[in-house]
Amino acid sequence: MNSGLRKICASSMVCALSMSATSAFAVDTLAKIQRTGTLVIGHRVSSQPISYVVNGHPVGYAIDICNDVASEIKKELHMPNLHVVYKAVSPTERIPMLRSGQIDMECGTSTHSVIRDREVKFSTNYYMAEIRMAVKSTSHVREFDDLDNKTVVTTAGVIADKYLNRTVHGHDLTIHKIYGRDHGESFALLASGKADAFVGADSTLAGLIATSGHPRDYKIVGTALSVDPYAIMLPNNDVKMKAIADKVIVGLWRSGKMDQLYKKWFLSPIPPRNIALNMELNKANKVLRMRPTDAGN
Repeated sequence: MNSGLRKICASSMVCALSMSATSAFAVDTLAKIQRTGTLVIGHRVSSQPISYVVNGHPVGYAIDICNDVASEIKKELHMPNLHVVYKAVSPTERIPMLRSGQIDMECGTSTHSVIRDREVKFSTNYYMAEIRMAVKSTSHVREFDDLDNKTVVTTAGVIADKYLNRTVHGHDLTIHKIYGRDHGESFALLASGKADAFVGADSTLAGLIATSGHPRDYKIVGTALSVDPYAIMLPNNDVKMKAIADKVIVGLWRSGKMDQLYKKWFLSPIPPRNIALNMELNKANKVLRMRPTDAGN
């Protein structure tokens, strides 16, 4: 284990992996960043309020967290002028782009699942999302059983689709599924009437509704299909990057700064329309605040 990693693990509250994890297959993204002088961060374009774009610039809850991670990387590498580049990624692109080195980490609404652990690594979790559905305010859909013989949209490449499939099979429902390329397109399909419901994470649905221009035209309904942990997605087998990300996120939770970020993005007016989501912290996030973890589901 090199001195840089030993320093990170000694100073962080959570050391990402044991010292024995360093192997011939270890990835050293920090060395690449130092060599190129650039840190490339993947972000989403329409995952309000966590990771989205306003006037051409990425903003959101996860973006603020990743800016802190970028600052920590600058300190670790002694590169205060390190060039930080944000690159937009879609749900279907994010893992291939991370594995190919096109991005160095991804800051969006990526669920930490044990299946994805085979391809990438994840930081300590920073949010727990409930998978629910958005419908028109005039809709009679209240629960997932009401979707029988309805058209339902999910975003291609997101894990919510897996939960929807499980529910459809478990409840013997017949639905017509369509897919949006990103969350913005999925919401547009709901808005246009081409879909009766949009299944996704509560934060994303609330953000899209709040910034739609007509928030009273929509509502979020249904018992949560799942509660999913969101985390920074990192290159597989990269001990040092994970240690830095964990150090920052655990520090934010334990210092109370994560609560400030939550208030900023979930309880206060956010750009571009300066409308507040008014999403109170749910039970799962309260547990995460007390016991930060990098556990997936």
